[in-house]
Amino acid sequence: MGREGDSGGGGGGVQSVKRALQIMNVIADTGAPCGLSELATATGLPIATIHRLLRTLISAGMLRQEPDRRYALGSALIHLGDQALTMIAPLIRPHLATLVEALGETANAARLEGTHIVYLAQVASRHQMRMFIEVGRRVEAYRTAVGKAMLAQLDDQVIADVYANTEFVAATPTSITSLDDLLRELRAVRTNGFAVDDGEQEVGVRCVAVAVPGPPGTLALSVSGPTARINDSLVARAVPLLQQSSSMIAAATRVAHTGLVAPRAHR
Repeated sequence: MGREGDSGGGGGGVQSVKRALQIMNVIADTGAPCGLSELATATGLPIATIHRLLRTLISAGMLRQEPDRRYALGSALIHLGDQALTMIAPLIRPHLATLVEALGETANAARLEGTHIVYLAQVASRHQMRMFIEVGRRVEAYRTAVGKAMLAQLDDQVIADVYANTEFVAATPTSITSLDDLLRELRAVRTNGFAVDDGEQEVGVRCVAVAVPGPPGTLALSVSGPTARINDSLVARAVPLLQQSSSMIAAATRVAHTGLVAPRAHR
């Protein structure tokens, strides 16, 4: 029978897997690199056991050790996270279809990737004039409601670090063009509980979005359409429905435990 912390078969192996996942989830939930003592406090595991598991996770690329000897999520998880989010698109679409049925406008799902958002799924409105976004398309996050909804989950300092070397380029007259404007907008998103894009990516198009509960940047849902139809009344109707769908998606897909795609500051 395997010893405590061994990676061999039997009960010890299963226990090691659970503990390794526990360590990765602690780092993901913290949103920053963690030291040995922090991990020991959060998990209740002996430091010797944690150290043994860390070596295995680092060798697999699941974690990396920073110069200050703290531990962060590794690059191997990015590929897994990308594939996981791609594979859950079929689970998301029924919720998007429900939003379209209730509101009559196009519903979208997107994730945050650095300073961009990537669209994962869409269900189109039945209106003749409607929004169409190609799945897989990348757009600057600060120009979109889904992007702002996810960015708003991060601290202002993290946002400042992420955008430290970014040039804000206006796509329309209403686009955000500075870090100060973005931070001001994100504070409003946090207060309101939802984000709005008022023609900031495309003139004449308005969008309202909420983030799916879970690690920052993992996923957000939105409803979009012509500005004339996405009025304040529709936004008021859409927000609780978006929040309900987001909670259901988080529960169904366990998005709250991936922690793989939040943006990182430029180094």
